[in-house]
Amino acid sequence: MTVIDKVFRHDHPASQGHFPGNPIIPGAVLLDETLRAIEAGPDAGLAPFRIRSAKFLHPARPGDRMLIRFSRTPEGEIRFMCAVGETPVLTGQVSCHAPSNAD
Repeated sequence: MTVIDKVFRHDHPASQGHFPGNPIIPGAVLLDETLRAIEAGPDAGLAPFRIRSAKFLHPARPGDRMLIRFSRTPEGEIRFMCAVGETPVLTGQVSCHAPSNAD
Protein backbone atom coordinates (compact mmCIF):
# COMPACT_ATOMS: atom_id res chain seq x y z
CA MET A 1 0.00 0.00 0.00
CA THR A 2 1.23 3.47 -0.89
CA VAL A 3 0.48 6.48 1.31
CA ILE A 4 0.78 10.08 0.09
CA ASP A 5 0.26 13.18 2.19
CA LYS A 6 -1.66 16.14 0.71
CA VAL A 7 -2.24 19.44 2.51
CA PHE A 8 -4.91 21.81 1.23
CA ARG A 9 -3.83 25.42 1.60
CA HIS A 10 -5.94 27.68 3.80
CA ASP A 11 -6.51 29.90 0.75
CA HIS A 12 -7.20 27.07 -1.72
CA PRO A 13 -8.97 28.72 -4.67
CA ALA A 14 -11.60 25.97 -5.02
CA SER A 15 -12.88 26.62 -1.52
CA GLN A 16 -13.68 30.30 -2.13
CA GLY A 17 -17.29 29.67 -3.17
CA HIS A 18 -17.81 26.39 -1.30
CA PHE A 19 -19.28 27.69 1.10
CA PRO A 20 -18.92 31.23 2.51
CA GLY A 21 -18.36 31.01 6.24
CA ASN A 22 -18.02 27.21 6.11
CA PRO A 23 -15.51 26.41 3.32
CA ILE A 24 -14.92 22.89 2.02
CA ILE A 25 -12.73 21.41 -0.68
CA PRO A 26 -15.09 20.26 -3.48
CA GLY A 27 -15.32 16.53 -4.14
CA ALA A 28 -14.05 16.96 -7.70
CA VAL A 29 -10.84 18.46 -6.30
CA LEU A 30 -10.45 15.61 -3.78
CA LEU A 31 -10.84 13.05 -6.57
CA ASP A 32 -8.48 14.95 -8.90
CA GLU A 33 -5.78 15.16 -6.21
CA THR A 34 -6.22 11.45 -5.50
CA LEU A 35 -5.80 10.52 -9.17
CA ARG A 36 -2.72 12.77 -9.43
CA ALA A 37 -1.20 11.08 -6.38
CA ILE A 38 -1.86 7.63 -7.85
CA GLU A 39 -0.34 8.68 -11.18
CA ALA A 40 2.79 9.97 -9.43
CA GLY A 41 3.05 6.88 -7.21
CA PRO A 42 5.54 4.04 -7.48
CA ASP A 43 3.32 1.97 -9.77
CA ALA A 44 2.66 5.01 -11.95
CA GLY A 45 0.43 4.84 -14.94
CA LEU A 46 -3.30 5.25 -15.01
CA ALA A 47 -3.99 5.74 -18.70
CA PRO A 48 -6.32 4.51 -19.88
CA PHE A 49 -8.48 4.36 -16.78
CA ARG A 50 -12.07 4.36 -15.64
CA ILE A 51 -13.38 5.47 -12.27
CA ARG A 52 -15.39 2.49 -11.07
CA SER A 53 -16.57 4.09 -7.83
CA ALA A 54 -16.05 7.18 -5.70
CA LYS A 55 -17.84 7.82 -2.42
CA PHE A 56 -17.51 11.13 -0.63
CA LEU A 57 -17.96 10.39 3.05
CA HIS A 58 -17.05 13.59 4.87
CA PRO A 59 -15.97 17.10 3.88
CA ALA A 60 -12.34 18.13 3.72
CA ARG A 61 -11.59 21.75 4.57
CA PRO A 62 -8.89 24.25 3.67
CA GLY A 63 -5.90 23.62 5.92
CA ASP A 64 -6.66 19.90 6.26
CA ARG A 65 -3.94 17.28 5.83
CA MET A 66 -5.34 14.38 3.81
CA LEU A 67 -3.65 10.98 3.63
CA ILE A 68 -4.20 9.22 0.32
CA ARG A 69 -3.78 5.45 0.56
CA PHE A 70 -3.94 3.22 -2.48
CA SER A 71 -2.96 -0.20 -3.73
CA ARG A 72 -3.09 -1.99 -7.07
CA THR A 73 -4.64 -5.42 -7.45
CA PRO A 74 -3.23 -8.08 -9.83
CA GLU A 75 -6.24 -7.43 -12.10
CA GLY A 76 -5.21 -3.80 -12.69
CA GLU A 77 -7.65 -2.20 -10.28
CA ILE A 78 -6.55 0.49 -7.85
CA ARG A 79 -8.42 0.87 -4.58
CA PHE A 80 -8.04 4.12 -2.70
CA MET A 81 -9.05 5.64 0.61
CA CYS A 82 -8.46 9.21 1.71
CA ALA A 83 -8.71 10.39 5.31
CA VAL A 84 -8.30 13.55 7.33
CA GLY A 85 -6.98 12.33 10.65
CA GLU A 86 -8.98 9.20 11.41
CA THR A 87 -11.99 10.37 9.39
CA PRO A 88 -12.45 8.85 5.92
CA VAL A 89 -13.37 11.50 3.34
CA LEU A 90 -13.20 9.57 0.05
CA THR A 91 -13.07 5.93 -1.00
CA GLY A 92 -13.16 4.37 -4.42
CA GLN A 93 -11.76 2.21 -7.14
CA VAL A 94 -10.15 2.88 -10.51
CA SER A 95 -9.78 0.37 -13.33
CA CYS A 96 -6.51 0.75 -15.24
CA HIS A 97 -6.86 -1.08 -18.51
CA ALA A 98 -8.31 -0.42 -21.91
CA PRO A 99 -12.11 -0.58 -21.89
CA SER A 100 -13.77 -3.16 -24.09
CA ASN A 101 -16.58 -2.31 -26.47
CA ALA A 102 -19.00 -3.76 -23.90
CA ASP A 103 -17.94 -1.19 -21.25
